[in-house]
Amino acid sequence: MAERFFGWQVVWAAFALAAFAWGIGFYGPGVWLQALSAGRGWSVGAVSAAITLHFLASALLVARLPAVLARFGLVSAVRAGLVLSAVGVCAWALAPAPVWLMPAALLTGAGWAMTSGAAINAIISRWFDRRRPAALAMAYNGASMGGILFVPLWAALIAGFGFGMAAMAIAAVGLAVLWPVAGRWFRPDPTSMGLHPDGDAQPPVPRAAATPVGPLWSQPAFRTLSLAFALGLVAQMGLLSQLYSLMAPALGVNGAGWALSLATVCAVLGRTAAGSLLPPEASRRGAAVLNFLVQAAGSVALLAAGGTSAPLMIAACVLFGLGIGNLLSLPPLIAQAEWPAAQVGAVVALITAVNQAFYAFAPALFGVLRDLAGDWTVGAVALALQLAAAAMLRARR
Repeated sequence: MAERFFGWQVVWAAFALAAFAWGIGFYGPGVWLQALSAGRGWSVGAVSAAITLHFLASALLVARLPAVLARFGLVSAVRAGLVLSAVGVCAWALAPAPVWLMPAALLTGAGWAMTSGAAINAIISRWFDRRRPAALAMAYNGASMGGILFVPLWAALIAGFGFGMAAMAIAAVGLAVLWPVAGRWFRPDPTSMGLHPDGDAQPPVPRAAATPVGPLWSQPAFRTLSLAFALGLVAQMGLLSQLYSLMAPALGVNGAGWALSLATVCAVLGRTAAGSLLPPEASRRGAAVLNFLVQAAGSVALLAAGGTSAPLMIAACVLFGLGIGNLLSLPPLIAQAEWPAAQVGAVVALITAVNQAFYAFAPALFGVLRDLAGDWTVGAVALALQLAAAAMLRARR
């Protein structure tokens, strides 16, 4: 029975890994910025520079992740990522001066590269072929859960016990839980258990995808896919970095917080729906275009709100939120449809690296534009980037 297929246990283990990885590597730095700038009086610019280094270091390493996995194996790589993340977050918390945040950022960046999107795809792709959209969606929902659980957890622990104790507690619990999880669920593969992907009685039929010629950057399909999602993620990261402060005057501090929580819930719903209803492989780019257009509608709603209309701001959060999760899960699924299975891991890793290299600068870019030209630039720039991303996906050749 499909319910007893071991691959679904692997999906839930990957869900747990994603929650921890995003709780530290993606959502954590925003909370640490507040803890270090407000709590210690450190320059926002200095801490923000370390956050950018965190994402750039991750981008450099994640491009090499397939080679790391081939040499050391999946379990060793994930466990190394867990240790690097745990040591790195403690280094952030215990840094005696801002300059010490730079080596800390290198550690957390390396840990984030080895436990986040490309690693989750490597874990799931061994077990699922036909049902990979649903399996990836479920596993990547752990990323959203990381935001739902870890942001308030970080805030509460830092307020109650200080940044140092909070970091050590989260690091220790994460290692204690996920170290054995990696060995139990990430070490086996279908062949070692006498199974086939998806739990089917027969192995999957080889795909008819043509083998692209030349390095990835020489292939139009790769250039359009990677740059489209890089632009979309710049819009997403930039908008998310400013959305709370944009909504707070109209919705209040608590209302703005609930609105962002609603966007996160919508991210889970949107990703789950896409994983269940994704059309045949030939239409996966079309689904991504639709996703960008839904987010663009959210940017239009934000522009129309004019900083005063609460209903339009809520609508913007819903529309934008529905597409948030799919910017993570759709690129691996498009890669699965357009490249031979042996190349998918390298394609996903390099796309992830490009995305991170772009969106690392998004919060600073949107903040500067907002300072120079006003609040309206947030929605306008996000809208332009989302439409450009949709057009680029359509212009594949």
